[in-house]
Amino acid sequence: MDLKDKLISSFMAFENNVDVENPVHDVRMEAIKNFEEKGFPSKKEEAWKYTSLNSLQKIDFSIFPKEENTIEYKDVKRYFLHEIDTYKIVFIDGIYSSYLSETTHDGVDICLMSAALTKPMYKQVIDVYFNKVASKEESLTTLNTAFSKEGAYIYIPKNKMPKKPIEILHFATGNEAALMLQPRNLIVVEENAEVQIIERHQSLTSNEVLTNSVTEIFAAENGIVDYYKIQNDAPESSLIDNTYINQKGKSVVKVHTFSFGGKLTRNNLNFYQNGEYIDSTMKGVTILGDKQHVDHHSLVHHIEPNCESHQDYKGIYGDGSTGVFNGKIIVDKIAQKTNAFQQNNNILISDKATINTKPQLEIFADDVKCSHGCTIGQLDEDALFYLQSRGIPKKEARALLMYAFANNVLESVRIPELKIRINKLIAEKLGVNLGFDL
Repeated sequence: MDLKDKLISSFMAFENNVDVENPVHDVRMEAIKNFEEKGFPSKKEEAWKYTSLNSLQKIDFSIFPKEENTIEYKDVKRYFLHEIDTYKIVFIDGIYSSYLSETTHDGVDICLMSAALTKPMYKQVIDVYFNKVASKEESLTTLNTAFSKEGAYIYIPKNKMPKKPIEILHFATGNEAALMLQPRNLIVVEENAEVQIIERHQSLTSNEVLTNSVTEIFAAENGIVDYYKIQNDAPESSLIDNTYINQKGKSVVKVHTFSFGGKLTRNNLNFYQNGEYIDSTMKGVTILGDKQHVDHHSLVHHIEPNCESHQDYKGIYGDGSTGVFNGKIIVDKIAQKTNAFQQNNNILISDKATINTKPQLEIFADDVKCSHGCTIGQLDEDALFYLQSRGIPKKEARALLMYAFANNVLESVRIPELKIRINKLIAEKLGVNLGFDL
């Protein structure tokens, strides 16, 4: 039985453990029909031309964990942003861990999707927002929708801001030989509200893990969302991350993606601007080695006038690693006065490393300021020679140049402790002590 057939047959077992009278039941049924019809995407599809899921489909993944597992905080402390106090929503093998979590209902709701999907007190929000911006056609998104049960539910009412940042952490213990996880997150930020979120998926062993994640984000008028994705997983872990963002007038949403590890990572990041004077920002740093593969697919749809979007992705690829960047900007006919910027810069530090990049613009308005571009190259030999002539060893000189290359993305990180943490991760990936005051 291949993975697709196993998932379809497992759906019936999944339905036996959920409330079929719940309106979400119909949403799930429609979603599994879509996945059954389309199956996993293949390289024949333009959007998946450079990323193959064939090897993952041959693995006998467990669809549900066989038992509830626990882990000690001391064993995973390094994965938390423990330098500051945060709210925490923690899952172990897809199951919520109350022991490691710190949630709240004090003026804001930071809790679980399983509660939001089943309890009447959340029905109004679920009816308005759940599965409203996520794609109904993209097969892996619909697969997640079919199995949607657990994940983070974050609701920030009007004029509110949580007292501290929120961490969403998913741990895989490896107690299963191979495990597939499908977390579903819903984040709603109402008018004049603000939130900061850090998300991480982390395997704790060398067993195979496949995570198919979907996050829906809604930012109402004047809402502010600051979202950080830390992707530095084990070499046997694969992540397919689908994020859909719906913005209203004068809202600001920024998503930073730091991709440093994992076997295969696919990031689908989709912004829909439904209002005027919206600001959308996507920034990312990718540092890969070995045979790692990261594929960034971004979309910004400018639907109304007077909006901005900024994309800046930096990639450093070594050994036999592979990178993909496909960024699309769509400007509708009425979206005049749009200012859209997109840039993808890459450095190959190995003859065996590969990058495939495709920036795209589809502009149907005539009074706009839009630009896109990409570069692929190697380290500047003159700059490297200059640093060496000043007594800096070649290894450290190369690391300094690579750090400077990625630094402008780090400058926009608004949580100081997180910026320090990412600096350390970059130094670790580059294999040197950069000598900065971290």
